[in-house]
Amino acid sequence: MRGVKLLAACLYLAAAATVVVRAEDPYFHHVWNVTYGTASPLGVPQQVILINGQFPGPNINSTSNNNVIINVFNNLDEPFLITWNGIQHRKNCWQDGTQGTMCPIMPGTNFTYHFQPKDQIGSYFYYPTTGMHRAAGGYGGLRVNSRLLIPVPYADPEDDYTVLIGDWFTKSHTQLKKFLDGGRTIGRPDGIVINGKSGKGDGSDAPLFTLKPGKTYRVRVCNVGIKTSLNFRIQNHKMKLVEMEGSHVLQNDYDSLDVHVGQCFGTIVTANQEPKDYYMVASSRFLKKVVTTTGLLRYEGGKGAASTQLPAGPVGWAWSLNQFRSFRWNLTASAARPNPQGSYHYGKINITRTIKLVNTQGKVDGKLRYALNGVSHTEPETPLKLAEYFGIADKVFKYDIITDSPTPEQIKNIKIEPNVLNVTHRTFVEIVFENHEKTVQSWHLDGYAFFAVAVEPGTWTPEKRKNYNLLDAVSRHTVQVYPKCWAAILLSFDNCGMWNIRSENTERRYLGQQLYASILSPEKSLRDEYNMPETSLQCGLVKNTPKPPNPYAGA
Repeated sequence: MRGVKLLAACLYLAAAATVVVRAEDPYFHHVWNVTYGTASPLGVPQQVILINGQFPGPNINSTSNNNVIINVFNNLDEPFLITWNGIQHRKNCWQDGTQGTMCPIMPGTNFTYHFQPKDQIGSYFYYPTTGMHRAAGGYGGLRVNSRLLIPVPYADPEDDYTVLIGDWFTKSHTQLKKFLDGGRTIGRPDGIVINGKSGKGDGSDAPLFTLKPGKTYRVRVCNVGIKTSLNFRIQNHKMKLVEMEGSHVLQNDYDSLDVHVGQCFGTIVTANQEPKDYYMVASSRFLKKVVTTTGLLRYEGGKGAASTQLPAGPVGWAWSLNQFRSFRWNLTASAARPNPQGSYHYGKINITRTIKLVNTQGKVDGKLRYALNGVSHTEPETPLKLAEYFGIADKVFKYDIITDSPTPEQIKNIKIEPNVLNVTHRTFVEIVFENHEKTVQSWHLDGYAFFAVAVEPGTWTPEKRKNYNLLDAVSRHTVQVYPKCWAAILLSFDNCGMWNIRSENTERRYLGQQLYASILSPEKSLRDEYNMPETSLQCGLVKNTPKPPNPYAGA
């Protein structure tokens, strides 16, 4: 594989020497048919969401800056949208696939997504954002490889495998939605799946992946579930963590990894054990009763069944917190660009705004709701971005209905309405997630990568900044917050658009634990944000309204 890459690099340099005009980044076209189908993730047939007949859906194998074009045909009986979890969509929230930025694809119609993983590399996944569709599947892996001439801090692997782990419910997505609409929780999962399957663990399972003795493999692990943190491990094999949600990290070996909902880890696994079968193991974390599943790895030419003695998982959240603290940004490695990751000194930038977000739960009119700073978000019929773009935001939502530093009285009572923050372009912001509850939270920000500088027990105060990692915190898009703890992230809001900040717990997101950050271009320049594409769908108050003259101009 290395020889092939070197040959390709030489050909690329030769071509570059003779071509004056830079070619446009490559285009890759996909057609996806989204349908219902039947599968047995936990051994019992049930309805799932298929993409081109597959559950999980197809893996997207891309490279930095590629143009990815996906024509999605919705053959379900409900509106449908897909988000590309972790893809930043620079200047282009029109492709983000959230209900605050896009109209859903109606049944029997199609929509073509066009996005670029601009200056990104790493391990990601996609999933549906409409209703409780994520509980029925419709998800898949999304990898972004480094460009040929950008060095990566590890040798080329023999192969690249995507492992999608997640909790699973035997009740349908429509039944789970009815529970939530009726004001009750969906409860605990019925099982765990690895790539859509739950292993029997008796040696009769077909192998998910095959290994050649002595070779190394890229193993990308993503938690695509809807509410449960999971621990992942491989019998007798260590995992060398090399990448996390688009960032190269210092390379440490781990026996197991806690992967919280929405997170992805890129590891290197070496096939250096006795040639036979081995189990990959995924088990629940922080539940009273541990739920476990397995997936089989098989060595080529190996003889012997996998041991039924599964490696034990960790106990308690303190272990998980200590593992989080061991993750460090690789300051000398190049990511999507040739310059080292550490050339961006985030710790030396002055904070211009602090936003504290406190998650709570309660009842409104007798029904369960989840909130941030006392507001439980609801999706209006007109997507927030379209209302803003068409100049009718005042008819759909109000900006800044929550304060940056909520008082106990403000978070005590929950109100339901759209929750939108107005954030000034290019400000360097500190966001503190404060969790007063007894369950682990997982928070995601679309459109950005942030520096997860601290996760600590207790309540946040400005004095806690002395505990921040201001040198080599990992740049990522999802962070966990343990019970009675807080997490702090730092980022520059330099990507204009309407971007979702959400709980990755789908139950909590559906019942209001999310908001949007609106970042507008002060100069209305195309340098900052693209105009609404001609192909964008329109709905709600702007359904039959002509698009306004392009508000963004210049270069």
